[in-house]
Amino acid sequence: MNALVRPLARLGLTGPRTHLLTVPGRATGELWSTPVSIVSGADGRWLVAPYGDRNWVKNARAAGWVELHRGGRHERLAVRELEPEAAVPVLREYYRQGRVTRPFFGVSLDSSDAEWLVEAPRHPVFVLTRAGP
Repeated sequence: MNALVRPLARLGLTGPRTHLLTVPGRATGELWSTPVSIVSGADGRWLVAPYGDRNWVKNARAAGWVELHRGGRHERLAVRELEPEAAVPVLREYYRQGRVTRPFFGVSLDSSDAEWLVEAPRHPVFVLTRAGP
């Protein structure tokens, strides 16, 4: 599926939340790209890993930054992983907006904050901020 979505995301022809994330591999430094969905709000932007600790997550942790591509826009952003307590509201919003990945969550929109807190470590969340010069 990524092979189909990747070029569309690069061109900006996917949904408004979908971007192409590029990050260097933690062992080789080779650049890897994968489509991701961004959660945006008044307080910022977040990157959610709905499928858990995938390679892009491990690579982003190691690098401390990612690049996002969408249409003609390209930006390099610093990433900082959130603690589960801080991730819960972002995860709830991600779940609300994205029906495709809901089966990978063990909670629902009606789940309590305590249930979401138990689920949070399975879905890493990164806050995105402007990278330095």
